[in-house]
Amino acid sequence: MPTPSAQLAAFAAHLRFEHLPQAVVRKTEDLLVDWFGSAVAGHGSRPVASIARFAQVMGAGQGAAEAIVSRTSNSPYWAAMANAAASHVAEQDDVHNGSVFHPATVVFPAAVAVAQAMGASGRDLLTASVAGYEVGIRVGEFLGRSHYKVFHTTGTAGTLAAAAAVGHLLKLDAQQMLHALGSAGTQAAGLWEFLRTAADSKQLHTAHAAAAGLMAAYLAQDGFTGAAQILEGPQGMAAGMSSDADPAKLVDGLGTRWATAETSFKYHASCRHTHPAADALLQVMQQHRLQPGDLAGVVTHVHQGAIDVLGPVVRPVTVHQSKFSMGTVLALVAQFGHAGLAEFDQHFLSDATQALRDKVTMQLDAEVDGAYPRRWIGKVTVTTTDGRVLHGRVDEPKGDPGNTLSRDEITAKALRLAAFSGGATATEMQQAVDRLWHVAQWPRVGRLLGADT
Repeated sequence: MPTPSAQLAAFAAHLRFEHLPQAVVRKTEDLLVDWFGSAVAGHGSRPVASIARFAQVMGAGQGAAEAIVSRTSNSPYWAAMANAAASHVAEQDDVHNGSVFHPATVVFPAAVAVAQAMGASGRDLLTASVAGYEVGIRVGEFLGRSHYKVFHTTGTAGTLAAAAAVGHLLKLDAQQMLHALGSAGTQAAGLWEFLRTAADSKQLHTAHAAAAGLMAAYLAQDGFTGAAQILEGPQGMAAGMSSDADPAKLVDGLGTRWATAETSFKYHASCRHTHPAADALLQVMQQHRLQPGDLAGVVTHVHQGAIDVLGPVVRPVTVHQSKFSMGTVLALVAQFGHAGLAEFDQHFLSDATQALRDKVTMQLDAEVDGAYPRRWIGKVTVTTTDGRVLHGRVDEPKGDPGNTLSRDEITAKALRLAAFSGGATATEMQQAVDRLWHVAQWPRVGRLLGADT
């Protein structure tokens, strides 16, 4: 019987566009457009600019792959690195609940860069991207909650996701794909410690994952070998990075359960752990017609993962760090009805925001924790200044598959992201998004901004 790693590799190698249900194709198109908006939103970000400059210097600006934020061309390796950093900084990229993994920011940068360099078709790109999503999500689920407590799963599982996507474009066979996953897994990295000091590491995690996964796939094509059981082996990823790993999750429903279609979009521009509580607070405020001044205290009833990731951020000092502050996110939602890029940029340290922020606490909730990570339930208890105690609950936050974004909403979100960052004009962005909605018909993948498809 093949090992779980071998089964996963064979699935990624053998997947074909004809195997994909139409709903999965459509969802992958949605995810691609959503990712593109986040990539453009990285324009002007200091850590993204630093990584993009590094990529440009090291890559010498040669190649057919597009570095979106700098409007330059490069080799696939360096373009993937720049675009992966760019698409994770605005905190608007997608997330898969069960794996606590952001697939788009590692899969699409690698897949798009290689597709552009190869002149692959839009269908090839979509199929490879699904391979990356399916592999990365299952690896994240396999590594479990204990892994996420210390490791940033997008940086770890994301390395294998990128390898699977690129390996599929390179037409690796099952054995070569297994080698690619082995080489990717041995490079997997990303630790949460950066949150305590507002360091720039989160962008490095995605940049490294996309580039390292891409390298692993190209090396496998050239005959380079990797560990055959990098995931479940006695000295593999689970052994070193998890205490609750479940190998059965690596092959859960391969070819029948499409984890890609389970992926959620982000509505608020913050860590996804804040979204359920933010939506629940908004529900209470709308139902009871509350104003920010009516809030005396807000208790958010959360899962342990939220406490692990958000707990270290007590007094955020940067815009990005504030997106991991439950109090800041809820303060912005209370004031503006939405925690978007402009709200964070202009108000995350305002007196009103700080006053509201300090009224918010997190409390571990058995029901919420028991449902996590498969379901991210939002529950809040609000105490008003006139002594009322009000409760809010949201079972599917905005953006989840059961409460998803329409294509019009995805388009509008992408246009907002571009307008905020200045990474593209309104006309450029609208034209790019319009083209991307027809990616399955592209005979070859060219540039996304000023595209030549």
